[in-house]
Amino acid sequence: MIDHKNAKICAELVQAIAEQTRIRIIELLLTGKKNVTELARHLNIEIVNVSHHLSILRQAGLVINEKHGRHVEYSLDSKYFSIGETISLDFGWCRIEIVSAK
Repeated sequence: MIDHKNAKICAELVQAIAEQTRIRIIELLLTGKKNVTELARHLNIEIVNVSHHLSILRQAGLVINEKHGRHVEYSLDSKYFSIGETISLDFGWCRIEIVSAK
């Protein structure tokens, strides 16, 4: 049985991805590191909006960032994501699988 602390953490992680733009960001980051400008161009939204969504994903621990001079690249934290026949977000006590539509 899941305890209160783990249930709270799981709910926070699920809440962080429960928005369509953040799901699309995760999908783009599955292909590799991207900077804010690249993500904004792919998503066709303003950089400030991408930064907002990345901040939420980063605070939840789902996305990590690496600074290279003035540029910052974002990637998925491999402790939560695994890619095989399906894409899994594994939080330890709950798992979400994304199955691509073929």
